[in-house]
Amino acid sequence: MKINRSTSQRMLVLLLAAVMLLVVAGCGKDGQTGENEAGSTVQDGDVTLVIGAYSVVKDAFAELLPAFQAYWLQETGQKVTFQESYEASGTQARAIAGGFEADVAILAMEGDLDKIANAGFITHDWKAAQGSSGMITNSIVVLGTRAGNPLGIQDWDDLTRKGVKVLYPNPKTSGGAQWDINAIYGAGLKQSEVKNGIKDPDYAKSFLKSVHANVESLDKSGRASMAAFEYGVGDVIVTYENELLARIKKGVNYDIVVPKSTILIENPAAVVDKNADKHGTRKVAEAFISYLHSEAAQRLFVEHGFRAVDEKVAADTKDRYTVPEELFDISYLGGWPEVRKNLYSKKGVWYQVLADL
Repeated sequence: MKINRSTSQRMLVLLLAAVMLLVVAGCGKDGQTGENEAGSTVQDGDVTLVIGAYSVVKDAFAELLPAFQAYWLQETGQKVTFQESYEASGTQARAIAGGFEADVAILAMEGDLDKIANAGFITHDWKAAQGSSGMITNSIVVLGTRAGNPLGIQDWDDLTRKGVKVLYPNPKTSGGAQWDINAIYGAGLKQSEVKNGIKDPDYAKSFLKSVHANVESLDKSGRASMAAFEYGVGDVIVTYENELLARIKKGVNYDIVVPKSTILIENPAAVVDKNADKHGTRKVAEAFISYLHSEAAQRLFVEHGFRAVDEKVAADTKDRYTVPEELFDISYLGGWPEVRKNLYSKKGVWYQVLADL
């Protein structure tokens, strides 16, 4: 086909116009290219934040997420929507490390965030990024019984009695279960110190074994374990204090037994760098993590049974909680790296207990 000169010129003009439209579309509102420092696309206007969380915070987040939406809209004029996923903490960590594109991870323990970091998705020092070493809530491991405590449960030793049916979830999937087992094992170490003057790992292992022998079932998550208990399974549940407080507030009649020795639960949250940069959501993701540490968010967490990490809120609400006689934290067990090696490796104490039973 023969193309005359005027037709050729018109085609060139149209081509140049198309190129200019593409250039303009790739620019931000101020004429800048829509990329942040990491080279990801920046979202103008409304933004969606993907939340990957452990199951226990779901009820608190039903109030907290709308509160953040209102705060962020007032601060920036930008509307935030959330895509939410709630799973057992270990399951959620493996999903994010395996490619689930959460912008923010809120999990039961720092070891689960470490899994995501080790997979290359969290690249910043999340402990230093915020106060409280990156933790957003505290709690303790307690015992929940039926109304009136019909079996007279007073401490860990009562869970070893014949016929007492115990519930806690599976540590392979649940961060809450690891806190539960850490509490029992640590209580065994405390008992050995009183009896023998030293920490005796063999005594602690035997104590954990005697409790686990009465376990009725190992559910996938702390929330699933709590649901089974509410359905009528078991006599006593080993769980987060906040889980029981939240249900009692809703009118469910349980008794809470605080053991003499138990562990401080610390729950972390962090921006998942690789995904936030890919989605262009870093600014709002970092703001959301900061908001979780704010006084307003901390007071909301308290209303759902958690213990605040904010010093002012913790001081204001201390009368709501019982302080155990011998409260210990993860450092008493050597820290998370030692706990993962000693208790949860393939030859660790937990799997030895299972093999022995």
